[in-house]
Amino acid sequence: MTETSSRSAQAAGQGIPGVGGHLDALDGMRAIASFTVLVYHVASESGAMLREGFIGALLSRGDVAVSVFFALSGVLLYRPFAAAALDAGPAPRARAYLWRRAVRILPAYWLVVVVAMLIWSRDHLSDGWSWLLLLTLSQNYDLEPWWFGLGPQGLAQMWSLSVEAAFYVSLPVLATAMAAFARRAGDDVDRRARRLLACLAVLASTSFVWTLLTYYPQYRPYLNPWLPRSMVFFAAGMALAVVMVWARARPDGPAARFARDVAASAGSWWLIAALAYAVAASPVTGTRFLGIDGVWSGLSELALYTVVSFCLLAPAALLPPGDSPVRRLLGNRVMAFLGRVSYGVFLWQFVAIYAWYGFTEQQSFTGGFLANLPPITAITLGLAVLTYRFVERPLQRLNGLVRR
Repeated sequence: MTETSSRSAQAAGQGIPGVGGHLDALDGMRAIASFTVLVYHVASESGAMLREGFIGALLSRGDVAVSVFFALSGVLLYRPFAAAALDAGPAPRARAYLWRRAVRILPAYWLVVVVAMLIWSRDHLSDGWSWLLLLTLSQNYDLEPWWFGLGPQGLAQMWSLSVEAAFYVSLPVLATAMAAFARRAGDDVDRRARRLLACLAVLASTSFVWTLLTYYPQYRPYLNPWLPRSMVFFAAGMALAVVMVWARARPDGPAARFARDVAASAGSWWLIAALAYAVAASPVTGTRFLGIDGVWSGLSELALYTVVSFCLLAPAALLPPGDSPVRRLLGNRVMAFLGRVSYGVFLWQFVAIYAWYGFTEQQSFTGGFLANLPPITAITLGLAVLTYRFVERPLQRLNGLVRR
């Protein structure tokens, strides 16, 4: 038996989370985040999140699920890079990694862009520049767009996918630089891991610095949907990836003890996430609708959303092999199915919302949150299932990404 396989067997026997392969509990987290975003957008369109009271306040911060998505990407995509940095093995090839990412997200996204533009933006179908921006996920960088808000009608949520794409492109460069710094510590895994975490702390701080720069010397709102402002969420997920690899490499080390403690106290971590969410629903993060009031509201939102994301994901990411209540809750068949189609749920939700409002001849902000949520969810889920069946899954098979 090789040293690596010996360590893996030892780690598995001591309840250490896996480093490679599929993490079924995170499917459930992805599903929860996806449908939370949908609920948030229906609450926004119906006006429910603008109502006074506790429920309206909670609905108004459903966009925290976007930070959960970012942290999920940090965990899942940085794992192999972290493993290479700590084990001195080969890192993923950048070209193959970027190709897989492109095939995973772009075709289904392009389909939704075409549908939304044909339905609601026909006046701009001949605008080649708009097509170039949208199809390359560069719309966040247009400082004077023709659309109102974060994107053309039916595509407003895609700003976050643009941020994701920027992270995908940046990750190989960031991971290479961090690995080079970590390897200067020699062969000591503990020292390498601490150096990686130090790098991630610096990376996370860029979000707070970026927020300050967004407001000074004058407010520049177009900087909010750029990658640096959301980097803290990705860094939080990347830190979990480092802990996973570190625990696997040193089953008797501090990361392994931390992982076991987190997995054994999932309820406590989720309670912390719930409390942070409740605080974020207060005026400390600014007004309820579309944005933040000032620099302190922006910094508070970053800090609280990071706590929510990290504390939600940690028990699922650090879950050891074997049966457990957390795995039964997040990794069951229903959650696994919803996790598989969650990307389509994210992509189609505004198309479903506007199509339903148009069909029922409703006006925005006129109420009906509870009446509108079930049909919109059904439409969104149906479109997501079709997209997964006929677009995503065939391409995943082509890329060898489907678990066999």
